[in-house]
Amino acid sequence: MSKFQTCTPSSMTREAFVDSFGDIYEHSAWVAEQTWDSGIDASLDEIESLQARMAAQLMNADRERQLTLINAHPDLAGKAAVRGELTAASTSEQAGAGINECSAEEFARFTELNEAYKDKFRFPFIMAVKGSNRHQILAAFEERIHNSPEQEFERALAEINKIALFRLQAM
Repeated sequence: MSKFQTCTPSSMTREAFVDSFGDIYEHSAWVAEQTWDSGIDASLDEIESLQARMAAQLMNADRERQLTLINAHPDLAGKAAVRGELTAASTSEQAGAGINECSAEEFARFTELNEAYKDKFRFPFIMAVKGSNRHQILAAFEERIHNSPEQEFERALAEINKIALFRLQAM
């Protein structure tokens, strides 16, 4: 288990906790709020324990709330990235995967796949891109677009929980 380098969650007030962890789940401070409300103890000073508790909040939420969180995520190499409208974490994650270095052809393929994916599933393609490159992401896109809506909904939640772990590990 890993301890946080920059904070001690168990010693925080609710306000400080939500300020620190409210954006771990993209534009969904409710995850941090419900985590705090479920009870804070010293076990949450370990990254993996806090992530597990936060993940449980997401997984126990109703489907509508889960879908709202999924839809809060930007498209990979999408219009928000081009316009510079991503959160700092999303910008860093996409840049780390080299998405900002796409050729015109790769960018066009991302755009095409984003549109096809959203047409089929009614939510954006979610992938924890840390450790991946744009070629691996495009390959995952092309593979996953053939899944069922339920498979992709569950996969999106799993990927969001991976993203949350990466974000917590960076703290």
